Amino acid sequence: MSVRRLMIKNKLLHFIKTILLLLPIVSMAQHIELIEQNKPVSIRGLSVVDDNVAWISSSKGYIAITIDGGKSWNWQQVKGYEKSDFRDIEAFSAKEAAIMSSGTPAMILKTTDGGNTWKANYRKNDSTYFLDAMDFISRKHGFAMGDPIKNKFLILETKNGGDSWTAIDDPDAIKDQAAFAASGTCLMVHDKITFVTGGCSVEIISKTQSGWKHTALPILHGQSSQGAFSVTANNKRWIIVGGDYKIDKRRDSIACYSADNGLSWHLANSFPSGYQSCVDVIGTDIFLSTGTAGTNISIDGGKNWKQIDDKSFNVCRKAKHGKLVVLAGDGGKIGILRK
Repeated sequence: MSVRRLMIKNKLLHFIKTILLLLPIVSMAQHIELIEQNKPVSIRGLSVVDDNVAWISSSKGYIAITIDGGKSWNWQQVKGYEKSDFRDIEAFSAKEAAIMSSGTPAMILKTTDGGNTWKANYRKNDSTYFLDAMDFISRKHGFAMGDPIKNKFLILETKNGGDSWTAIDDPDAIKDQAAFAASGTCLMVHDKITFVTGGCSVEIISKTQSGWKHTALPILHGQSSQGAFSVTANNKRWIIVGGDYKIDKRRDSIACYSADNGLSWHLANSFPSGYQSCVDVIGTDIFLSTGTAGTNISIDGGKNWKQIDDKSFNVCRKAKHGKLVVLAGDGGKIGILRK
């Protein structure tokens, strides 16, 4: 081996050892403070506006809002929608938010008065419609997606902040392929519309100038409970997590990363603690993921993961404008990431 190659190898080994040494220190510094629990709802929708304002959406038609950074939450059941399962929410302020109901009917509602009144701006009573997620590139421009109908994924677009929605060019779906409405984060609008799938085939599907591009992922798949559940990105670094929600302690091939804007994908060197339904960026190369198998952190861009909490959550989100990080899950559980 040449001297140059030996030097490069030694530098690489030193870097890996440094990361492995730092992971326990970071995990000890990070912890989750449990704020609320023991409510008869399952929370999957979460939107954190800033360090004060955050909204959640859940089963049985409930939503909740905090304006004091998560210290207290104002709960309400949306009148007329008591049976709705609000799987995703996109909030823009303490007054304005849109919520998405999965199941039948498939609906997207909007409020402009802090949740006192809601208007249904999209509704499909057809049971073939099942909405999975929403994401917005700006306050006015956003997208929603749903499971395949006649072998085509449903893609909706709004250009007026969710006041109206229009179906756009829909990408092809393979038989028995679907997306997961687990945390509202299987869809991402970064520099392009992107979503991840599971079931028989696990892919990342992105809208390009020449059409929809399908890229296979090295994530666990093959069963209806397996696949990629969540995607996030920070500049060119993209992270995807997933697994098997029926066997949530299974941790092989459940996280991957891309360093080139989603063009090529690599399995993590060390994986999270099990099935993860959500991932979000909380720092330059720092990512937080959560699921029923616990909450995990990566400080090296998704290459290695360390568990920081063993409680079950469904979703984790960082403030769009600020540092507040909120987690939520079954039983009305809400937590705040503390340092």
